[in-house]
Amino acid sequence: MRKRIFFICGSMNQTTQMHQISKHLSDYEHSFSPYYCHGFDETLRRLGLIEFTIAGNKVVDRCRTYLRDHGLRIDYQGKNRPYDLVVTCSDVYLQKNIRDNRIVLVQEGITDPESFMFHLVKRLRFLPRWPAGTAATGLSDAYRAFCVASEGYRDFFIRKGVRPEKIVVTGIPNFDNCRRYCTNNFPYSHYVLACTSPLRELFRGEDRVAFIRRAVEIAAGRQLIFKLHPIENTERAAREIHAHAPGSMVFATGSAEEMIANCDILITRFSSTAFVGVALHKETYSDFDMDELRRLMPLQNNSAALNIANVCRRVLEDK
Repeated sequence: MRKRIFFICGSMNQTTQMHQISKHLSDYEHSFSPYYCHGFDETLRRLGLIEFTIAGNKVVDRCRTYLRDHGLRIDYQGKNRPYDLVVTCSDVYLQKNIRDNRIVLVQEGITDPESFMFHLVKRLRFLPRWPAGTAATGLSDAYRAFCVASEGYRDFFIRKGVRPEKIVVTGIPNFDNCRRYCTNNFPYSHYVLACTSPLRELFRGEDRVAFIRRAVEIAAGRQLIFKLHPIENTERAAREIHAHAPGSMVFATGSAEEMIANCDILITRFSSTAFVGVALHKETYSDFDMDELRRLMPLQNNSAALNIANVCRRVLEDK
């Protein structure tokens, strides 16, 4: 029998990365799942109280649709066990039914700033990691290998406390060849693009009006387009934009990367899309330090999915 690999997906970025990795592991049997949780957290999900996470119903439904559209075998919550390897997009929440498995963790993209909760979680390891957001990525130490975007990120995660011997610099699939986004069908060009962040949905607070006004100021009369984050409250965000940036276009769906490829200026807050702007030499504004972003920039090797698949193969076949 062929060995079996279970891919745990999440956001569309995470899901498409998992799909790309799986294509290089065709000699194994694959199953995929939207991100999921257990126990009390599962009760919260069913009540719609964790919609701000990748386990929320909105993201799960979008992920499930993608998996179905691509003819991928779905095993929601990994009930069709056992599996020989688990490849996951996040260890901030570690599902109970994979903890005894061999695990490969794949970095999604940029991580959240280190808040008070991050330092608390790092100090008190018995606390759940998810309140610290993606800043706590890698802290579970439950994986055999952690595939990261660049040498800069290797140093970054070591500083956070990740064991160096578990880190493998592979690049990450959706950010390893940003030039490919320049070939697209997005009908607009030479505009200012503002990519929003779901800070309010994550209960971190944001002065959205100030962000919109800053975008208007930077645009200085040029066409302004807003791309909303997938988990945002779309109606509220669009209403605020139309009130404070009249004449702007708002997109709740579509490829942010392709929109970045066609823009002249990119404005972000805490978003991995800043990497695309940097890679494509766009004038880029971010709440992250730009010198730090350039240091962390994912490898442009156009082979991240293959590199990660090779790591999976090694972990899977390791005796």
